[in-house]
Amino acid sequence: MAYVLYLWLFHSSTSSQLRAKRKEVLNTKAELLKTSAQDQFAKWAKLRRSVDKGLAELEKLNSDVASTKTAFSLKFNSAIWLLTTGVQFFVGWWYRKAAVFYLPPGWFGPLGWWLSFPFAPAGSVSVGVWQMACKRVIKIGERVVKDLAGSIQSTVEPEASTETTSEKKDT
Repeated sequence: MAYVLYLWLFHSSTSSQLRAKRKEVLNTKAELLKTSAQDQFAKWAKLRRSVDKGLAELEKLNSDVASTKTAFSLKFNSAIWLLTTGVQFFVGWWYRKAAVFYLPPGWFGPLGWWLSFPFAPAGSVSVGVWQMACKRVIKIGERVVKDLAGSIQSTVEPEASTETTSEKKDT
């Protein structure tokens, strides 16, 4: 979807050239197939050279589009990484010495220092630990939703198949 939009906005001339060249090559090839190589050799040879030249130009345009797609994919994936993972690294670095919240004294005993690891004040939860906990909860939630969706889908499919087999038995 994003690549199609990118092509439409920035490379519309290339895609229109590609469509025009495909149409031209297909029309020439159709005319070539209608022409007899034995009866009209000169016309057939001219059409054959035209088809070969068109295919070579089409191949060059296709390679240009493929390189454009590769460059776009690299840029797009880098932007997505920066907007997701890069922001997480930046937030963790920027707020590394700040506490997300403070724990009541004595809740975790001697293990309370681990929650403030690496730079937050003692007795607090650091940004890094909070990010790890949030990521873990999101992954567990994702797994639960996938399992529920899979179990719902598996219960719906057997019902549909039993209905079709019972209809076959009735007829």
